[in-house]
Amino acid sequence: MSDLPPIQLDEMSRTPIYDQIEEQLKSLIISGTLPPGTVLPSIRKLATSLSCSVITTRRSYQNLEQQGYIKTIQGKGTFVNELNQAEQSEKKQDAVEKALKQAIVSGRNYGFTEEELTKLFLSIIKKGGEEC
Repeated sequence: MSDLPPIQLDEMSRTPIYDQIEEQLKSLIISGTLPPGTVLPSIRKLATSLSCSVITTRRSYQNLEQQGYIKTIQGKGTFVNELNQAEQSEKKQDAVEKALKQAIVSGRNYGFTEEELTKLFLSIIKKGGEEC
């Protein structure tokens, strides 16, 4: 079984832990960091490594399975599912679009204008996003 890239949980976030796990695993799958067929840790092992409850990790896995990202084979484990190219491209775009929308909302909450946000965005792109 391969080691899972680190999942970062923010206990101060208003986003539920299961949602944070789910979103990060989705990102790893869509980006190809976790290719199809990759064995994921058991629910219990993941819960232990993240210091959260088994119920929390189970919910993440169930949601990911319902959405077609992973599949569980009784007695063998949980694996990353194959996504077709069109679906993978669409999911990548949706994920980035969602993150950008959240950044825009955050920027507006801080009082940035559209022009200021655009300048900031372009500045970050030019820097290559290395601070991220």
